[in-house]
Amino acid sequence: MPYNVLATSKTPALIIYLLDVSASMNQDCGGRTRIDVVSHALQKVAVKMVQRSTKGTIVAPRYRVAMYAYSSQVIDLLDGIKPIDELARMGVPRLTTLDMTDTAAAFAQAERLLQAELPNLQDCPAPLICHMTDGEYNGADPTPIAQRIMAMGVPDGQVLIENIYVKAGAMSISDINTWPGILSEDELSDNYSKTLLRMSSVVPESYRSVMYEFGYQLSPGARMFFPGDQPEIVELGFTMSGATPVTA
Repeated sequence: MPYNVLATSKTPALIIYLLDVSASMNQDCGGRTRIDVVSHALQKVAVKMVQRSTKGTIVAPRYRVAMYAYSSQVIDLLDGIKPIDELARMGVPRLTTLDMTDTAAAFAQAERLLQAELPNLQDCPAPLICHMTDGEYNGADPTPIAQRIMAMGVPDGQVLIENIYVKAGAMSISDINTWPGILSEDELSDNYSKTLLRMSSVVPESYRSVMYEFGYQLSPGARMFFPGDQPEIVELGFTMSGATPVTA
């Protein structure tokens, strides 16, 4: 089965974050601003990655992370790809809001990075893109770029894309730990949610098993799509980004 290569210091997992920092990210999300909720969730997943990479007192470079904030331009927050041990020393950068939402430019940046990196990742886990947004794009449609990215891959499997859609009213979940995930676009009410769903990979079984260990019960066939403005949904989405199987 695909997506079973373990993330190790010799075969690290590449995780690419695309983070919408448009002005609307200052809106409320569970009593905090959306940007604060996202920043907190990023901090938590970074800690989780460090924990999953620690042997004794040594943090092994089992993950490599790239992080881009985007509005009308794309900003490289880490100045290139950083191994998780270096990111642990640096800390997750603080996010601040800007103006518009050029989602296509963000995905184009990820595509360029993958084109450069994939030849060196043939023995590694399939890369994952974690995209977070709170509104429809301004400018070009990102769907064709996302489709090209999802057709790229390594022997472990095609590049995974997950989407976190922080939108009021997108979905209300009473118990995030028993939520089965999104299985069909019939569950979604607005067109952009459906667009993002089509840009989202199916959760691999290996990831689903890891998420079960983390306390979530996503169903087989669920998509890597997390819509809603509850902080718990945002945290679930970012937790998924760090769920690459790792060596014991």
